Amino acid sequence: MQIIRSIQNRIYELRGERVMLDRDLAALYEIETKSLNLAVKRNIKRFPKDFMFQLTKEEWNNLRFQIETSSLQTLDNQNNKRSQIVTSSYGGLRYLPYAFTEQGVAMLSGILNSDKAINMNIAIMRAFVEIRKIFLQQTDIKEQLKEIKERLGEHDVQLNQIYDAMENLLDEKAEQRKWGERERIGFKK
Repeated sequence: MQIIRSIQNRIYELRGERVMLDRDLAALYEIETKSLNLAVKRNIKRFPKDFMFQLTKEEWNNLRFQIETSSLQTLDNQNNKRSQIVTSSYGGLRYLPYAFTEQGVAMLSGILNSDKAINMNIAIMRAFVEIRKIFLQQTDIKEQLKEIKERLGEHDVQLNQIYDAMENLLDEKAEQRKWGERERIGFKK
């Protein structure tokens, strides 16, 4: 379960897709990023644009800021240490990273045949499935909250009607009391 959480922390949302960066995949497969990208380029027909794409400079800068911030927060929470790893592994780049969608990661299993790559690919697929389950649960919860809100809105209308009816009854009783307590005129006994 620890490895799945580690993988989930490396899955990002870009262009409306959940993706993993080439650097993170290479680290998980315990190979160099360059080797991973060379294997992909040798099999480029297996990786259409909806399986893999290269980040723009703006996307990379935004994502790098998120990665560094979350890494520093994690390290601060653990030992109050600063991360030297973050700046060295994501610092100066010659090339913008490639992002692989879930289908792209699945396709990597066909071109990387080491036992480590196969086992890691299985774990990555499980992590994507877990994220999908969480997303579906959140969607279900949102729908339930919407339904509750609608019901409460209906209850508010009904409660307002009850309060109005009670006020009317109280007003009628107050008028009856006033009529009974009025000062009598005429002959008094």
